[in-house]
Amino acid sequence: MIYPKIPLAQSVIEIFKAKGVQHIVISPGSRNAPLTIGFTSNQDFQTYSIPDERSAAFFALGMAQQLQKPVAVVCTSGSALLNYYPALAEAFYSQIPFIVVSADRPKDKIDIGDGQTIRQENVFENHSLYNANLAENASKDNDALICNAIDIAIDKCGPVHINVPFEEPLYQTVNELQVSVNITTLEKEPNEPIDFSEFLHTWNTARKKIVLIGGMYPNAVEKQYIEALGNDTSVLVLTEATSNVHHNNFINHIDTLITTFSEEDFENFKPEILLTFGGMIVSKRIKAFFRKYKPKAHWHVDTLRAYDTFGVLSQHFKIDANQFLKIVYQNTLPNNSNYQHEFLKINASRKINAAQYLEHIPFSDLKVFEVLLKHLPHTIQLHISNSSPIRYAQLFEIDSSIEVFCNRGTSGIDGCTSTAIGAAVTTSKPTVFITGDIGFFYDSNALWNNYIPHNFKLILINNRGGGIFRILPGHTENEVFNTYFETQHTLTAEYLAKMYGLDYFSAQNLEDLQQTLPYFFENNDAPKILEIITPTTINDEVLLHFFEAMR
Repeated sequence: MIYPKIPLAQSVIEIFKAKGVQHIVISPGSRNAPLTIGFTSNQDFQTYSIPDERSAAFFALGMAQQLQKPVAVVCTSGSALLNYYPALAEAFYSQIPFIVVSADRPKDKIDIGDGQTIRQENVFENHSLYNANLAENASKDNDALICNAIDIAIDKCGPVHINVPFEEPLYQTVNELQVSVNITTLEKEPNEPIDFSEFLHTWNTARKKIVLIGGMYPNAVEKQYIEALGNDTSVLVLTEATSNVHHNNFINHIDTLITTFSEEDFENFKPEILLTFGGMIVSKRIKAFFRKYKPKAHWHVDTLRAYDTFGVLSQHFKIDANQFLKIVYQNTLPNNSNYQHEFLKINASRKINAAQYLEHIPFSDLKVFEVLLKHLPHTIQLHISNSSPIRYAQLFEIDSSIEVFCNRGTSGIDGCTSTAIGAAVTTSKPTVFITGDIGFFYDSNALWNNYIPHNFKLILINNRGGGIFRILPGHTENEVFNTYFETQHTLTAEYLAKMYGLDYFSAQNLEDLQQTLPYFFENNDAPKILEIITPTTINDEVLLHFFEAMR
């Protein structure tokens, strides 16, 4: 076995092995050479080399998202480290275990004009759950810091930063370990017991309850509790594409339901209790609704944290969703409310109106999403990028066998492709990624990656600009808007696909798309890109008229 000669590097590697951190994404560099040598020489680790640090971090994030275990990224000193920040912030808000390991100069080399040197200690302080600033020599204190960082990443499901100073020479190796590490375990704080009697009384006497479910892992909620919620006539369950829960009595097109509500409708829709599970909510309309029409109580169920998204959070239950629902439905009393039935009836009419409208619309972003989501293969993993794509996807049915993911922690476009590829590496399921053109070109270095699985398929909807800005308030057709907001362009992905060895397909109208999709999906012998060119200027009108048609 080959080990780096520097004892501190040996300590890091041995503790990672002891703690079961197996996946290491390395950004090539010099100062991190002792760690690179150690991780790549040890068969206990699966290592990956991703040159672009921002892409590397999102690639690791996608892996951690799927594994639900920490994945580490390792970089050299200097500005390389700062490129990890967007993915680290996403991990923080999406509650994904994530470890950043940065090589650094010794303290006496900081701020004296040495090259590739910045103030690395605590650089992620606002979004890191723990910062382990190691001293240069191996020690029990350093071991404890490393152990604490890994334990917190696992226990608190979030990002941590381990900063490791190395002095040259960096590349020397030895054949035997020179350290004996001290493995410690973080003590978990027990949650305070909850007296449910008052909450159960409130639940049983309320005739209007909304359960709003944000982003969740597939199969996170047991089927028996999904059935219990779906069959409770006093409960209206609102889900999103990323919720990954399904029932015939759940409403999964929130915006389609509520956009055309009158003041009277909103008052009738307003619940006495709002119960929330899962991560961030995509729908801006439902957030605006609850901020204006505040329920009497908002309960959030999550083992770690609760955000006061609507300004009315009254209780955070720090338990698992299944534990909570078990307690509730073991003690639920019969309730003859027609609340659920009333709004399911409205929702059914919305579906009819939507189908009639979509039948006659021109080729546009909305039409493309209708066709794409109908033709997706079953039992795949679907990743959707931020901005317009995730919002369009919310308007359509997605088969219940499909697992849906999106980086909604910070809702950025910056690493969605890299995240989807990282996630695809961890699963045997075919992975489809749907993205817009601005997000795709922004993260095009995601394709500079030797690990893209053959069953990875990327669908690029190219309307030649940031089309969402035409939908948002403030759209004016002039040079400033087109250049500085929409960022119009004439780029295509054809030559990027060739450069990175991906099969390339294209479609420029509905007939092209319908003919191409079967060939695009039919085999998994190479990663593929399908680029769909849509009009630039009509998408906002088509979408606006869609919501008007719901009336």
